[in-house]
Amino acid sequence: MIEDAAPRVFWTDRPGAPGPYEPLHGRTTADLLVVGGGFTGLWAAVLAKQENPACDVVLVEARSVAYGASGRNGGFIADSLTHGIGHGVRLWPSENAALLALGRANLAAIARFVDDHGIDADLRLVGKTTVAVAPHQVEELRRAEKLHREHGEDAVFLGRHEMRADVDSPTYLAGLRLRGTGGLLDPAGLAWGLVRVAARLGVRVHEGTEVTALTRTRTGVEARTGGRAVVNAGQVLLATNAFPSPLRRLGLFVLPVWDYVLVTEPLSPEQRASIRWPEGQGLTDAGNQFHYYRLTRDDRILWGGYDAVYNFGGGGSEQRDASHERLARHFFATFPQLRGLRFTHRWGGVIDSTSRFTPFFGRAMGGRLAYALGYTGLGVGASRFGALVGLDLLAGRSTARTRPRMVRRHPVPFPPEPLRWPVVELTRRELARADDNEGRRGPWLRLLDHFGIGFDS
Repeated sequence: MIEDAAPRVFWTDRPGAPGPYEPLHGRTTADLLVVGGGFTGLWAAVLAKQENPACDVVLVEARSVAYGASGRNGGFIADSLTHGIGHGVRLWPSENAALLALGRANLAAIARFVDDHGIDADLRLVGKTTVAVAPHQVEELRRAEKLHREHGEDAVFLGRHEMRADVDSPTYLAGLRLRGTGGLLDPAGLAWGLVRVAARLGVRVHEGTEVTALTRTRTGVEARTGGRAVVNAGQVLLATNAFPSPLRRLGLFVLPVWDYVLVTEPLSPEQRASIRWPEGQGLTDAGNQFHYYRLTRDDRILWGGYDAVYNFGGGGSEQRDASHERLARHFFATFPQLRGLRFTHRWGGVIDSTSRFTPFFGRAMGGRLAYALGYTGLGVGASRFGALVGLDLLAGRSTARTRPRMVRRHPVPFPPEPLRWPVVELTRRELARADDNEGRRGPWLRLLDHFGIGFDS
């Protein structure tokens, strides 16, 4: 089923990428060095220059802009900073309202930025629908509708017939339609637009430049690269996400989880009509092991998720036949009317997960360095917030962004290897068992819940 699919990322498999930007050579100085050319790093560079045009900003990326999760994700964008309202209520009940407001303002600012700068990111704030594919999930969606409505969101529960009248699959038992909480975009389009804006503002961008060591100096931080270039920066913002950080202790808090994706050929008008889907919103399953899927602007279906693979030591592969073949089988079980449709692209990417499923932030090197990491699959929108938090921390500002406990406190660290892999595998098996047991969580998951570890999403 996947033999025709090219082992390439759909979003970047096209002309029009900016650059290339030359690797850094020799020695240079900067007021601010941004490490990482994904969304967090790009937002940080742009926002720093907008705040202070005189700030000398250098951005370095080990591979190419949007090489990592920023160019490989499904193109969902959400206003949530807490991995969903329910998660925020459970972990930070007294601050959830403030975090919701911050997330909504952040999404609105992204939409304005894309419009103001004419970025072709295909941004469509169409919300999303979560679908029940098992009987116990129906009541879960009813409760979720109530929770979303209590927090002022446009949430509508859809029974089986209503759900299938909107998007038609024999697997659907119910749905929860959310409008106004996010939508869809072309992630590479956003990243490419951001780097072009950054370059116009005067940011010096260097691809193929991996920072391998950071040393505190009397005036700031010295960064050394694998190519023997050196940057003496007054301040540094780390935005390495799931990739190994030159500040090694951050690896205790980040779990690199591999996720896999397929994209179909464009649907014919008849195929498109057979599934309905008039609003073109994104969809996700309601289970612990879930699929996410959406239409592209040329009527392909991007279909990903379900397998979340952690390999011993954190390594992995962009191509995993077992995961791609499983995704293909699940696709045609969901949309049997599309059998015969071909897949054109397949790839994998690594997600920077944390034990509480939300990002974490902090400073090091006497306040000269800040970091924002661990978005756990919701970084397309939250990365701008993370960049702002990082800049606030570097400036020593107390703001509405830096005061919440979610920002001030780190998640529970993961154990090091060789213990990490069996703990993660046990958790994955227990999550799958809960899906098969009407959502009932066993002793291990209940223990994690007790300690505020976020494997409930």
